[in-house]
Amino acid sequence: MVIRTSMHWWLLLIALPCVRGQDLLMPGADTSGSPALRDPSFSEKWDLFVGETVSPLTLGATGFNTTVSQLTHSAPLYGRRPWKNGAFAKRAGASLGDIVSQNFFGDFLLASAIHEDTRYVRMGRSRKLWPRIGYAISRSVITRTDAGDPTFNFANVLGSAMSAGLSNAYYPPVSRTTSVSLTNLGTGVAGSGLANLMPELGPDVGRWIKRHLPFHH
Repeated sequence: MVIRTSMHWWLLLIALPCVRGQDLLMPGADTSGSPALRDPSFSEKWDLFVGETVSPLTLGATGFNTTVSQLTHSAPLYGRRPWKNGAFAKRAGASLGDIVSQNFFGDFLLASAIHEDTRYVRMGRSRKLWPRIGYAISRSVITRTDAGDPTFNFANVLGSAMSAGLSNAYYPPVSRTTSVSLTNLGTGVAGSGLANLMPELGPDVGRWIKRHLPFHH
């Protein structure tokens, strides 16, 4: 799933849902020793798009992005007062549109057209923390072909660009600028890498919580 907002808020957004990360993993998707994933079918890529889009995290990300955009008065610009002329609701709709369109273009349309497998595969606990963080973030620009070979993540990068372009159809005129589109492209690509920290590190956080917090005993 892709989340788009101001860059300095990313780590907070990633950290909060990490405790539920173990529920987001694909079964057996771990580079530390699980068998290779079979080639994803057209319908499986559609299911991946749908699954990411209807996830509760999509609503959470929409609310988060909308709130940050409103508080920082960043694009899309619908007004400083959240309830005047439906500014907050319009921002929420635009944020949801950004997330859904990038998921659609990246995880389904382009992944199907150019035969890329955008499913995230964990490095796993057998590796040290920083290499795992670097690996997770790098998946925003590196992925696999359907045959399993490493390749540049055209689906994600071009999908981010297509989503940024599509946003001009529903953003207010003041926010339909090249600068806004380029910012959305950059934060879309970067955000997809940071979002990978959830499935990479989330299960470890979940296990730690179960061991150390009494309400999980």
